[in-house]
Amino acid sequence: MTELLPIMLSALQHYSYCPRQCALIHQEQTFDDNVHTVRGNLAHERVDSGESGTEYGVRVERSLPLYSERYGLTGRADAVEFLDDGTPYPIEYKQGSRQKKTHDDVQLVGQALCLEEMTGKAVPEGAIFHHKSRRRRAVPITPELRDVTINLIAQVRALLESGQMPPPVEERALCKECSLQESCQPDLVGSRSRIRRLQQSLFDVEDEGDV
Repeated sequence: MTELLPIMLSALQHYSYCPRQCALIHQEQTFDDNVHTVRGNLAHERVDSGESGTEYGVRVERSLPLYSERYGLTGRADAVEFLDDGTPYPIEYKQGSRQKKTHDDVQLVGQALCLEEMTGKAVPEGAIFHHKSRRRRAVPITPELRDVTINLIAQVRALLESGQMPPPVEERALCKECSLQESCQPDLVGSRSRIRRLQQSLFDVEDEGDV
């Protein structure tokens, strides 16, 4: 069996948000801070401490190392609760408000895939803890969400193996929230791409039909 290129669980979230962001971080090792990443780091302080114990009668493991040989995944879970029957319940901490974000959900599903392989227990649900609202959002690990995540793993692996840098996303509103704007330069790169397309089509002759 060919050994798979290991993919960080966080790469699933980065790729789902923006493939170019994923390549900058996981190929180029580029990462800059902005107000959102600083807040996220502060929200993770207790999680990253690795403290474990029992809370409200439930065993909790924080900063738990995860892996999957089947999917070639590696990383850490912010926190995992273990229910009475041993079923893992992964919890991902995010600094924003309580709202559904697919790029957060696929990272959680990646953790669930690892936990299922590591424990032999099915993981039917996890949660995103939104630090701003101090509330959880339950995320059912549905077959549809699993398929999306597994396909995403293949896309991330293909990107990292190619060594290519994707163009910026068309939806520039995402760029305003990204800490990598200065390194990415989406407007400049996007302008160059548009110029190349115009140059390529400059001398194209449209089919005007029979005269």
